[in-house]
Amino acid sequence: MQEITLAPGNDHSPDVNISVILPVYNEEANILALYTGLADTFGNPEISGVNVEFLFINDGSVDSSFELIKGLHDEDPRVKLVDFSRNFGHQAAVTAGIDLCRGDAVILMDSDLQDPPELLLKMIEAWRNGAEVVYAVRQKRKESALMRGTYYLYYRLLQKMANINIPLDSGDFCLMDRRVVNHLKQMPERNRFLRGLRSWVGFKQVAMPYERSARFAGEPKYTLRKLLQLGLSGIFSFSSVPLRLATFLGFAVCLIGVIFLSFVILNYFIAGRPPQGWTSLTVVVLFMAGVQLLILGAIGEYVALIHDEVKQRPNYIVREFIK
Repeated sequence: MQEITLAPGNDHSPDVNISVILPVYNEEANILALYTGLADTFGNPEISGVNVEFLFINDGSVDSSFELIKGLHDEDPRVKLVDFSRNFGHQAAVTAGIDLCRGDAVILMDSDLQDPPELLLKMIEAWRNGAEVVYAVRQKRKESALMRGTYYLYYRLLQKMANINIPLDSGDFCLMDRRVVNHLKQMPERNRFLRGLRSWVGFKQVAMPYERSARFAGEPKYTLRKLLQLGLSGIFSFSSVPLRLATFLGFAVCLIGVIFLSFVILNYFIAGRPPQGWTSLTVVVLFMAGVQLLILGAIGEYVALIHDEVKQRPNYIVREFIK
């Protein structure tokens, strides 16, 4: 049994409730190992004034994930299960956990054991010492060089473009105080980028570096398309730079046009040569078309976000909630 040593907090009673939110999509190979790691970390349902619930969100899994979690629930009352009617996506699953959890502090972590359960105790200790958000920062990643480089560039691009400070190399793995969670529950966005929303609400936020492990088993559920969709959602939800870029491109194209026109006029009067060449005309037309499509694409992304928001559809549908 592993003891949890908690420093006295200013705003919390000695007995606290912790909710661990675990989105699951076809993770049958990881669930038992994940549960074992969590059970070893927390020891008993009540230890050193900590009560814990493990809130699994089954995001439309088509393998035996539901049955495995249901079996764990039958053996351990700390295990709760939210079963979606279909696959709604990782951010929707995390949102459901935030909506339905009951803890004084809420922990978000993936179910593939890339987020180490043993780090949770340090997060809880930091929370008890006054932190209202404790977010994990990935110092190393057990992934290909291409993926590491892509993540590195994206997070830095996002930080430069966003209108808030989104910490570098931080994912959804975090602990949040109940006050932060309550504010997140009031946010009506359909296109969720939770690490951005977490930064937007503010409060006292503390970074906790860790080394991100490789998946325990199975294949990554975030495909390239889903990663690209999430990345664009982060940029367009927290930045107006793409729209401003359209304005800058418009000025740049006008400037290039004026310079080119001046060159043609001077060439005609000084050298006596009239404008020539299909090549230059083709280059100008293609360049202008590319700029216009780029601008329309950026505007289209914002229009798509507006379209999703005005439909007012729920982020998820719960088939069953096993408490």
